[in-house]
Amino acid sequence: MKVRLPVREAILNRRTYEAPAEGRSGKLRLDFNENTAGCSPAVRRALAKLTTKQLAMYPEYQAPTQRVARYFGIRPEELLLTNGGDDALRVFFDTFVESGSRILICQPTFPMYRYYAEIYGARISVLHYGSEMEFPLQEVIAALRKKPRVLFIANPNNPTGTLLHQEALRGILRAATHTAVVMDEAYAEFSGFTAVPSIRKYPQLFVARTFSKVAGLAALRLGAVIACEESLALVRRAMPPFPVNLAALVAAEAALNDRATMQRYVNGVKRLRAWFAAELEKLDVKAYPSAGNFLLVNFGPSGPVLFRRLEKQGILLRERSKDIRPGFVRITIGTQSEMRRLLKTIRNEWKTPF
Repeated sequence: MKVRLPVREAILNRRTYEAPAEGRSGKLRLDFNENTAGCSPAVRRALAKLTTKQLAMYPEYQAPTQRVARYFGIRPEELLLTNGGDDALRVFFDTFVESGSRILICQPTFPMYRYYAEIYGARISVLHYGSEMEFPLQEVIAALRKKPRVLFIANPNNPTGTLLHQEALRGILRAATHTAVVMDEAYAEFSGFTAVPSIRKYPQLFVARTFSKVAGLAALRLGAVIACEESLALVRRAMPPFPVNLAALVAAEAALNDRATMQRYVNGVKRLRAWFAAELEKLDVKAYPSAGNFLLVNFGPSGPVLFRRLEKQGILLRERSKDIRPGFVRITIGTQSEMRRLLKTIRNEWKTPF
């Protein structure tokens, strides 16, 4: 029997997004911006207390939402929990984007904005970061005159590490009179800046957050959308009734009750980020300023060969040859021992002819 399924044209015209996430056990994983130190031990203890009956029931969200809202300094009505940070981004497409409508992004950036746009059949307007990875502020403000449905800004940006501050954000929001502005703040704890305090002044502002990075809960998938109550009510209409699993809720509460562990991780990242960049400079390798838990590094023409050599030794980095140019790589800031191992290996390989 011959079957022809009625697949949407947008799906047929795009390639599947496949994250290189398999076969990585036991390797030095500095390619996904994961918290390689691990989550708080309090998370393990909290998960161990879950009963079989609790796992058989649908979760309740009121108490966890209140706890997470306190962490972000907002009201529960201004918070929507999602199934990971990626799902926090998807809801904006469900809410605002139709086939043929336009979104605005600045590249290089997090690929999920383009991923969802292609699935939804949206048109993608693209601006570009500068040669020193500076944000194209004036170009964005000009592009907003065309009234795209959504503007996505990763802040700090992944992979450049670029950070927009309050003055630039205000200029964008004043120009975005017909556009939902999504500030993707997956790395906000490392930057010290968040747009959250501006949500009540600007109803077009939405902030996406995740517990995958600073809290070390990537495997449990918990994200959040933050906006003023009236705007968030529109997004809630696009959400299913039980989007987040109980384990993620329990883990998040436990992580937030151990803020000291998260702060130690943040402090360690900042210290090692500066140290590693300085060590690369001694090798005449350029590392761009970063406000995240990673560095964008340019190893030049010899970079691709170096990255293959590192991978053969079980060291995984995120090569950015395709979206920037050959020689560029994004390096997650791991623990001190991990970064010392990486530096030692780079030094050894750098001495070997390519």
